[in-house]
This record gives sequence, C-alpha cells and structure tokens, in this order.
Amino acid sequence: MSATDVVAPSARRAAGGRRVGQGLFHTLYRSSVVGGEHVPTSGPVLLASNHTGILDGPLVYGLAPRPTHFLVKKEFFHGPAGWVLEHCGQIPINRDSIDRLALQTALAALRDGRVVGVFPEGARGLGDVAAVREGITWLAMASGAPVVPVACLGTRSRGASIGRPPLPGHRVAVVFGEPVHLVAPPGLSRRAASRELTEQLRLVMARHVRSSSERTGIPLYEDPPTAGLEGAS
Repeated sequence: MSATDVVAPSARRAAGGRRVGQGLFHTLYRSSVVGGEHVPTSGPVLLASNHTGILDGPLVYGLAPRPTHFLVKKEFFHGPAGWVLEHCGQIPINRDSIDRLALQTALAALRDGRVVGVFPEGARGLGDVAAVREGITWLAMASGAPVVPVACLGTRSRGASIGRPPLPGHRVAVVFGEPVHLVAPPGLSRRAASRELTEQLRLVMARHVRSSSERTGIPLYEDPPTAGLEGAS
C-alpha cells in the first residue's frame, strides 16, 4: 500500500467523541485545562504527551482544544473498547515494530490539517519523559506540523497499578505548552537529524512536565482523595 492509498480516520467521529469526553471528565473528575491557547486553532498539530496511566489518552483526547486522532496500541482495538476507539477516529499502532501503516495514517490526518496525539515514551511508566521514540519526530519532519508538549497529571494514584484509573473526584489536569518546530539542522543525515531532534523534544517535554507539576501542584503520582470515603463502606 502506498502513502497515497492511506485514508485518514474520520474527523467527524473524532469531534463527536471529544464532546462526550469533555462531559465525562468534567463530571467524574476535578479536571482542569491549562495553556489551551498554545494549541494552534487551525492546521496540522502534533500533541506529545507524557504517559503514566490508562486514563491519559481519553483525558487528553477529551480536553484538548481541538478534535484529536491518537495513536493507540492495537491491543486495545478489541471488544467494546475497540469499537469505541474506532468510532472516535483513533489510530491503532503496533508498538513492537515500526508500524508504517499507522504512521502513514497519522500523516494523512496531519496533511488534512488535523491534530494527531502521540505518547512518545511508548508505554505507561513514570511519565517523566526519560526516553522518547522517534516516530513523532518522523511525523513532524514529514508533515511540518508543530509539536505541542502536553503534561498529563493526576491520572495515576500513588501505589496504584498503571492499568488502574484514579477514583472519581480525583484531581486531573492537562497542561499544554508552547509549540516547538522540529527542523533538521543543516549538514546532518536524516537519521542523525532525527536522533538530535528527538532528544531536543525529550528535553522540552521533560521540562514541561516538571514545570506543569509545580504550576498545578499535582505530582506525577498523587494520593487518592479520602474525603467522604470513611462513611461509604
């Protein structure tokens, strides 16, 4: 399959799912959005978020200023969850290898002037952006889209497993930073430029996550709320 044969996911479905997400997160959690004005209002944009918990994708998707197509690991595209992801315009990706179809699908969305979300760390973890994969750099270089760093905070309670969402009423926040343009330095091979730009993005994201945590007062791992729970048992 050539790049010209790849079809972007449905923009209408992404917009519809975002409206549902907004309602859910503002109802179930004490959610806040900071820096939404940093996301360009038109044209292609890449959102690069840290990743600590299973709630990160839905949270950023629901609270982003624009409808977003997230790259989501293909294992989630089964059963009811898979149906929801497909009907919200999300993109399955194989994280175990270079998934050219997923990257070309994301690129098609960017070339159509849309927003694509990526978790460059590759998997849920500490969320401190200690390492970044190069797929987002390839998308930025191929599309010319600016990259907006995103800090997703409060989505994993202290001591909880990475597959367990926080309890309702928990504080969560999505903080958008100023966009960066990943432009290849002159004189470098494409491979060397990709490595250098990926490290540049990693440093930007790591600083953004730290400063966002300090700004909001929400640590990467937060104690779950206890108010009102004593009498609930």
